[in-house]
Amino acid sequence: MSVYSKEDVLRILSVIPDPEIPVVNISEMGMLRDVLISDQGYEIIITPTYSGCPAMGLIEHDIRMTLEASGVFPVTVKLVQDPAWTTDWMSDEAKDKLTKYGIAPPLHSSCSNDVFGQNVIACPRCKSTSTILLSRFGSTACKSLYKCNNCKEPFEYFKCH
Repeated sequence: MSVYSKEDVLRILSVIPDPEIPVVNISEMGMLRDVLISDQGYEIIITPTYSGCPAMGLIEHDIRMTLEASGVFPVTVKLVQDPAWTTDWMSDEAKDKLTKYGIAPPLHSSCSNDVFGQNVIACPRCKSTSTILLSRFGSTACKSLYKCNNCKEPFEYFKCH
């Protein structure tokens, strides 16, 4: 068995994009929780952004294929839902990339009171704070749909949780 350090494996896995938001990777999103190395191989611990997230099967497949292509094996992938994923685990780089991609990042930590319609969500395109909630759900359950009153463009907001 080839010997790769935890840091090596994390670096290799950092190329895997979030299938639903391809400008950020699974590490930046906080879904990649840990790498455990033992005599039995490499165990990759991942947490979905939402329970029942349809992207987790693809992410697990991408992890296996990416590591196998790099000579890292044997690999097991363990899906862990406790503790539940939180937007607190997103890196600042992920939030910056979301904004540049046209998705408003979470305003603050998951522990704060983020009640729909109560917070001012700035438009990621023109930065106007004159926005309105159109739908509590966007293209995925983790986002809501807003419209900017200034530039008139719709945009998604990545909900705090």
